[in-house]
Amino acid sequence: MGNKLYVGNLPFSVSDSELQTLFEQHGSVQSAQVIIDRATGRSKGFGFVEMGSNEEAQGAIDSLNGQDFNGRPLTVNVARPKENRNGGFNGGRGRSGYGRRGY
Repeated sequence: MGNKLYVGNLPFSVSDSELQTLFEQHGSVQSAQVIIDRATGRSKGFGFVEMGSNEEAQGAIDSLNGQDFNGRPLTVNVARPKENRNGGFNGGRGRSGYGRRGY
């Protein structure tokens, strides 16, 4: 198990420091980040928290997953590695140099 957690269903008003404070009740927090949409500058409603140990991470999951936070039930689980969004060959953009019409 990893000590980096995904935190979903966050209220859009939550800041990094509020997220950190919430998780500090369950152990040492190495980092806490709410993910922000680059285009709008607004929260995307999820974030990541890195706990000091796997045991602290599991304790935070057990305590906070499904719990109400500012009127919203939190989703807390172990973060999965970021998936490759390129789609494989040539960055997922189809055939190189052929455009949309084929040959």
